[in-house]
Amino acid sequence: MRVKEKIIEKVLAACALVTVLTTLGIILILAVEAFVFFQDVSILEFLTSTQWTPLFTEKNYGILPLLSGTALTTLIAITVALPVGLTIAVYLNEYAHERVRKVLKPMLEILAVVPTVVYGFFALMIVTPFLKTFIPGLAGFNALSPGIVMGIMIIPFVSSLSEDALSSVPNSLRQASFGMGSTKFQTAFRVMVPAASSGIIVSAILAISRAIGETMIVAIAAGQQPRFTFDPTVPIETITAYIVQVSMGDVPYGSIAYKTIFAAGITLFIFTFILNNISYWIKTKYQEKYE
Repeated sequence: MRVKEKIIEKVLAACALVTVLTTLGIILILAVEAFVFFQDVSILEFLTSTQWTPLFTEKNYGILPLLSGTALTTLIAITVALPVGLTIAVYLNEYAHERVRKVLKPMLEILAVVPTVVYGFFALMIVTPFLKTFIPGLAGFNALSPGIVMGIMIIPFVSSLSEDALSSVPNSLRQASFGMGSTKFQTAFRVMVPAASSGIIVSAILAISRAIGETMIVAIAAGQQPRFTFDPTVPIETITAYIVQVSMGDVPYGSIAYKTIFAAGITLFIFTFILNNISYWIKTKYQEKYE
């Protein structure tokens, strides 16, 4: 038995090592290629210019238009996902019957496995025409509809993780609240949600990370027009959509325009890395521990 356990331990360690080495390899490739790019392009221009036209005759390499497009669609997505996902989590944890919870939660998580291409066409063909009935000035490609659809896509991230956080709160807190005369609604939102706040915040940050890295929805429905704006009714472009655009094969391999995808990629990596570390810090610092 000891020999078998040793073999299993080595296999598990090897799997963990493969994951670590893969991550390091990705970072190394991005860092090396981005370093080559910044030998030809000023990093100051990259971080401060509001023009991003590496595929045009007049070349500009300011990442701010892609960052604003990414931030805008992500903000719209989390504005949709957070209240809806948290409400669903409270319902599942506090109101739903056990049989309803067992059916509803897996069905909700199906949203997370729908191909993002399908979401992209849904945003373009269904959501945008519907929004045009309320917003006549809405462009055919815009930030609003992909942002809303991205919010729908990440609802399971918020609801599932928040429901797990709520479930970890001891029942004694709920009973104490009822004993003091609180209603179920007051108990849910004034006792249970604050007690599980660290897990809820972490779920929101992870959902934001997922929205930042989304590609196909924004590539299909946002318009692929890099502009430094926070107007959700006009076409924009995100970092991931630009990487897809360049990777289509029209840009010569090894050119400066081609290398922009590595500069954009490492920028995206840094943002998601920071968000993931913030979520880990919040979880370790503010997580409530109940005996």
